[in-house]
Amino acid sequence: MTMFRISEAAALLGVSSDTVRRWVDAGRLAAERDEHGRRLVNGADLAAFARAQIEQVDGGRSSARNRLRGIVTEVIKDAVMAQVEIAAGPYRVVSLMSRQAADELGLEPGVVADAVIKSTNVVVEVPGHERMAGGQ
Repeated sequence: MTMFRISEAAALLGVSSDTVRRWVDAGRLAAERDEHGRRLVNGADLAAFARAQIEQVDGGRSSARNRLRGIVTEVIKDAVMAQVEIAAGPYRVVSLMSRQAADELGLEPGVVADAVIKSTNVVVEVPGHERMAGGQ
């Protein structure tokens, strides 16, 4: 059974450790104490909690299931196209779109925007595991 410290759970959920502690104290997220008194969250419980959080935000409005809210950090435009960079937590997302679309959305540094990603090819990696030779 995978167990996560409060700080690890917070990093995975994209919130502060204090927020996770408040959720635990309020009974929204289960945690137990280890032999040193540190609170640990069961991985399966954390996954279920994360899924419930996503369902509250997403609500099934779109067929795209990958949604990252962030802040626009850079917009580069030419006559036809625009490159828009969004910082979503520790992640950098870059989108290429028409200049017209970027203008209509009012995209400029400092604007809050959602990067909505729909892809048939998503590579999944596990930190600390080496990739197998010849495989993806």
